[in-house]
Amino acid sequence: MKSLKLISSAIAMLICFVTMAQERTISGIISDKEKQPLPGVTILNQTSKASTQTDFDGKYSIQAKTGDLLVFSFIGFETQRQKVQNSNTMNIILKEYNQTLSEVVVVGYGSSDAGYSDRSYERAERKKTKVAMTAQSNTLYAPSPSVVIHGNAPVAPKNEPIYIIDGVPAKANQISKINPNDIKDLKVLKDVDATSIYGTKGANGVVVIATKNDLYKNLSEKELDKKLNILPIPTEPTQEDYDTFVENAFESPKTAPLSTFSIDVDNASYTNIRRFLNNGQQVPKDAVRVEEMVNFFKYTYPQPKNEHPFSINTEVSDSPWNSNNKILKIGLQGKNIPTNDLPASNLVFLIDVSGSMGDMNKLPLLKQSLKILVNELRPKDKVAIVVYAGAAGLVLPPTSGDEKKTIVDALDNLQSGGSTAGGAGIELAYKIATENFIKSGNNRVILATDGDFNVGSSSNTDMEKLIEEKRKTGVFLTCLGYGMGNYKDSKMEILADKGNGNYAYIDNIQEANRFLGKEFKGSMFAIAKDVKIQIEFNPKQVQAYRLIGYENRKLRPEDFKNDAIDAGELGSNHTVTALYEIIPAGVKSNYLAEQPDALKYTQPETNSNNYSNELATVKFRYKKPDGEKSIEMVQVIENKSIALEKASEDMKFSSAVAWFGLKLRESKLISDKSSDGIVKLAKQGNSNDGEGYKAEFIRLVEGAKQYN
Repeated sequence: MKSLKLISSAIAMLICFVTMAQERTISGIISDKEKQPLPGVTILNQTSKASTQTDFDGKYSIQAKTGDLLVFSFIGFETQRQKVQNSNTMNIILKEYNQTLSEVVVVGYGSSDAGYSDRSYERAERKKTKVAMTAQSNTLYAPSPSVVIHGNAPVAPKNEPIYIIDGVPAKANQISKINPNDIKDLKVLKDVDATSIYGTKGANGVVVIATKNDLYKNLSEKELDKKLNILPIPTEPTQEDYDTFVENAFESPKTAPLSTFSIDVDNASYTNIRRFLNNGQQVPKDAVRVEEMVNFFKYTYPQPKNEHPFSINTEVSDSPWNSNNKILKIGLQGKNIPTNDLPASNLVFLIDVSGSMGDMNKLPLLKQSLKILVNELRPKDKVAIVVYAGAAGLVLPPTSGDEKKTIVDALDNLQSGGSTAGGAGIELAYKIATENFIKSGNNRVILATDGDFNVGSSSNTDMEKLIEEKRKTGVFLTCLGYGMGNYKDSKMEILADKGNGNYAYIDNIQEANRFLGKEFKGSMFAIAKDVKIQIEFNPKQVQAYRLIGYENRKLRPEDFKNDAIDAGELGSNHTVTALYEIIPAGVKSNYLAEQPDALKYTQPETNSNNYSNELATVKFRYKKPDGEKSIEMVQVIENKSIALEKASEDMKFSSAVAWFGLKLRESKLISDKSSDGIVKLAKQGNSNDGEGYKAEFIRLVEGAKQYN
């Protein structure tokens, strides 16, 4: 009996040991002290060296065994280490990092040119790396250095470390210009010690220099160049293409009483800007479309309560960038239609498989993105796949949405190569879509490309004419943009604008999941088309007004009632926000031109009713998705303004986003360009942020200070 107990105990211990030795999936959510999820946090299994990052929801999963040490690191937050216990869930709250860069203890270990091995460095208790620079004369400086950090290969453009001078991000050519006699300390961070502060950007190490008198503290990159006498180096012209436009100016309601424009639900500009900022690059001015930045975010407008497919919501408050002015916010909320009640879909994937799509952030990301969309399909939906390179071809005939494996296999088999016959691809895709047209259904071509059409119909004018012709078929268009370097934003925007469509830039798989998964209904199902807005401002209350953004969506006053004029579409549960800046009557402003003398022959008629309680009247026109005659809605906006601190959180956040966009565009019409002011206002409006996008915006603004 005793031996039986011993055997049982031994078996139990063995099972326990085997269980502990088995790898399993550890998952959880990483957040800050305010419980906001943190995307992009690096999780390293220090035992197995496996690593991963959190998604936009702050979620992660990683393989680990009981006893493994997980290291959680993120720029601006203290590194946290946690051993894996019995639970498969590990939620972590990171604390903000308060220590200054000059106080960071620098350590490095790994293989080196001196012949040290990883183990010998560990035995040496992670020797501190101290780099000494030879003193030189004040007028003669070394060329750009070739830096080697122990454990890394000699630095090349692809594995160059980050340089920090007095807390300011710097470049190798700036390092070379520093007088060695001015250097107080130079340290090197490596591995976890680098990534815990700088995230994945510090994967190749960080060189931190402190000067004796903080000579370069708080300087921008341009100011640092100037102080180091570095002349700007001409850069090669980018192959990315953006349409140029001039921002809207202030207009007088006496000479321009009506402001008319098409709604814009696109948000490609914001994700493209995010890509530039995350890569540490200057944002091209013409890549910034303020309305697309504002409309990336969702606001808490009420659902419509009448027969119309959207509700209308207005608010007036103070301008955060021009203290004497006001901001008028107009918000539309599309009706949320249950998924089961949505009409059947007839989708055609039109995929660019040309040679320019070979990069990892193009065709490989594209295929993974469309798999997210495939997962949303129902049995009553169908999808076909058309590809184009040197020519266009059908690789998958219309296939039921419940045959997901067949559709995914067709996507997996796609490879890139050849030229880009975009025009031929569009022709074939629309042909397939019209042949399988579902009456009262959701008929849509989904174009996925970097926009680099160079065979056949390739000019913007040719593509515009082609897509306007195809619009008459009743087939809608969604454009998905991918890649960088040769990205053709101008073509993508034209196609979406002219094709009863929408346009998104997919910079990573999280964005694909947002646009094609979480917001599938709004992205793919139109509940209203050709939606136009026309506002008449009351000159008794408004001295001047300007529409913020929407420069390429403006219409002539007579276009408002013309049903032949194309405008934007609104999707299920979509929100659309437009902002006007108003100079109230009687306010002096530097943004207004001298007023002309009173006219002798064309005096305006005097109306006995001055509508003193009205700021403006706003009208909307829309068509049903399968309709051809527009329906009009009218709403009066009261002359009632509230202080910004008492305004809604939606007003505060949308104004902060617009403010940042105007700053990126180097607008001449904003007097306050403070990044701190933008961050403060955005934080005040940061609510209803379950997905973490608003918190991410705040981090982008904070990180972009160095490029201002």
